[in-house]
Amino acid sequence: MNIENAQQAVDEWINNHGVRYFNELTNMAQLTEEVGEVARIIARRYGEQSEKESDKNKDLGEELADVLFVVLCLANQTGINLQQAFDKKLDLKAQRDHDRHHNNKKLK
Repeated sequence: MNIENAQQAVDEWINNHGVRYFNELTNMAQLTEEVGEVARIIARRYGEQSEKESDKNKDLGEELADVLFVVLCLANQTGINLQQAFDKKLDLKAQRDHDRHHNNKKLK
């Protein structure tokens, strides 16, 4: 599934299962909450914090999907074609950062 299809799938889900999109501020708060859940798993599973027993069953993929869902909601409700925006950003990063990263001694 490409990003355009994902945006359409989210829109269809909202129309079929939700009442409407939450407003942009609510979705921004929801996005922050979901990113926090990802950060908690990463910090405890891969970082230096110990993982609590209650966190061991948390699914990182599911939490990342929650982040993606809210990002797609925000793109839909603000009229952003995220596929085009992502493709443009990837091209920009490829041109801008190729030599920079290859010449970064910290990454060797």
